[in-house]
This record gives sequence, C-alpha cells and structure tokens, in this order.
Amino acid sequence: MTSKSMRSFAGGIVVAAGLCGAVYFFGPGEATGTSEKLSEDEMKESLASDGYVIHTEQEWEDQIAEAQSVKDKADAEKETVKEPTEKIIYRTVLRVSKGSTSIDVGKTLQKAKVIKNANDFSDAVEKKGKANGLRPGTYVVDSAMTTEKIISIIFK
Repeated sequence: MTSKSMRSFAGGIVVAAGLCGAVYFFGPGEATGTSEKLSEDEMKESLASDGYVIHTEQEWEDQIAEAQSVKDKADAEKETVKEPTEKIIYRTVLRVSKGSTSIDVGKTLQKAKVIKNANDFSDAVEKKGKANGLRPGTYVVDSAMTTEKIISIIFK
C-alpha cells in the first residue's frame, strides 16, 4: 500500500468512528422495546401454564419436612423388619506344599474367605516368629477360627 491509500483508509475509519459516536450520543436515551410489569399472580399463571410448579417458602419447607418424615418412617420400618442374620462360616481344605510361604497361605485363605486380609495374616505369622515353621500338609480351617488358632494348626 502506498502512503496515499493508507491516509485514505485511516480517514475513512475516522469518519466512520465519528458517525457511530454521533448516533450513540445524540440518539434516543432509552430502548424502544415494550416492558410491561407483570403482577405476582400473572407471573405465577405464566409459569404454571409453562409447566412449572410454584410454591411459597412455607409450602416448600412443609414439603421437605413431610418427605423427611416419610423417609424416617421407612428407615424405622426397615430396621424393625430386619432380622438378625446368621453368620456364614466358610470352611476350606488348605493344602500346603513344600516351598510355600506364609504369604501364599494367607492369599489362599483370603480367597476362601477364611480371613479378611492376607497381609495382616502374614504379619501376624512374622510377629509370632513362625514364618519359617510352615508345615507341609492338608488342613481343614474355617472362618470361625481365630488367626492364632489357624497359625497354631499350620505352623510349628
């Protein structure tokens, strides 16, 4: 672009900005749109016709309280209906082969649902100092036995 065409372009921008500013400052001060003020009842009717449900603050709190009381009653009924269940005892035949470790035994017992955590079982064996006393063989253990009882059966 040459300097003459640059000046012409800049002059056009200045003229356009001046016209926009004049319209902005000297134009009407308020929007010409219609703004009708609806009453509270008219607003409720309009919302209700669109499918909305309108409640006052008190009605809303009453509904929340009612829902909470229904929930509390259902929970109370559930607790009274609940009968004490019998504890399920898992029994398994454990085969300990030569070269097995206390960790292997713990994992097997955990899979059979005799103990809850294999690592806790292994730690208990190590605390008793019986980690090297694992006896190969076949043993019957169940979940009603304590960890100490299981350790005394399987380890020397």
